[in-house]
Amino acid sequence: MTDSRLELPKHARLAVLGSPIAHSKSPAIHAAAYRVLGLDWHYGRHELVASELEAYLAGLGDDVRGLSLTMPLKEEACRIARVLDPIAEQSGVVNTLLRITGTGASAAWAGFNTDVGGLASAIRLEGLDATRTLVFGAGATAVSAVLAARALGAERVTVLARRLEAAQSLAARFDGSSEPVGKAVAVDAADLFARDADSLSNANLIISTLPGHGIDWHRVPFVGVAPTFDVAYDPWPSPLAELTGEAGVPVFSGIGMLIEQALLQIRIFVNGDPSLPLEHEPALREAMQQC
Repeated sequence: MTDSRLELPKHARLAVLGSPIAHSKSPAIHAAAYRVLGLDWHYGRHELVASELEAYLAGLGDDVRGLSLTMPLKEEACRIARVLDPIAEQSGVVNTLLRITGTGASAAWAGFNTDVGGLASAIRLEGLDATRTLVFGAGATAVSAVLAARALGAERVTVLARRLEAAQSLAARFDGSSEPVGKAVAVDAADLFARDADSLSNANLIISTLPGHGIDWHRVPFVGVAPTFDVAYDPWPSPLAELTGEAGVPVFSGIGMLIEQALLQIRIFVNGDPSLPLEHEPALREAMQQC
């Protein structure tokens, strides 16, 4: 282990927060990793909406080392964090909080976004080409998807959403932007249900950040036009995955992203830095994949 391993508490609590949260595989994935690391750390889960996050943090004891955040908490966590890593600052999205000082209401938290690195790593491990990427959705995870595509070398990213104005707003934030993640990339927008955007049929990759259910995917003309990475993973296959598979196109579940972003979170919880690898990460990843 690194030298920081000697300074780690013998016991610590961590958790994933969000709503809904009962389906989350994060507790099992993190528990497997801490067993490999020889850490007696407990990682739980807690149902929470955005308006409850600040009070929840104020009520935590100093044994809580860090937290994972899922929807709908990511923007609120960004607001609360005292300091932000560069990706969290650019994206306005925080999915990881690390206590840096204090306790209760006086605690200060550092905010990180591991969704970008986790998604990029999962897509890279599948050998997918992100040159021309379609992103389904315009929420917090879609922000990370745009940045991940850029980090993977995308030349053009198109954001498609049920509300065109939401897609246009997200595209405008990052069109031509190059700092601090990736190079300058053209980012534009389209209606998820539009059937007059033939130029999108030459996409190399689809990243869907939309919920697994609640969408009539038969109305989406771009389903099956390119290998698809669906961030949904429970239940699986998702309706989008089923239609994509029926079209004979490869489709990948979000479990890969979940594991890769969790690995970055564990680096943060152990070392305080997502860029500082842990020892024996292949063994960690293997244990996490067995969950």
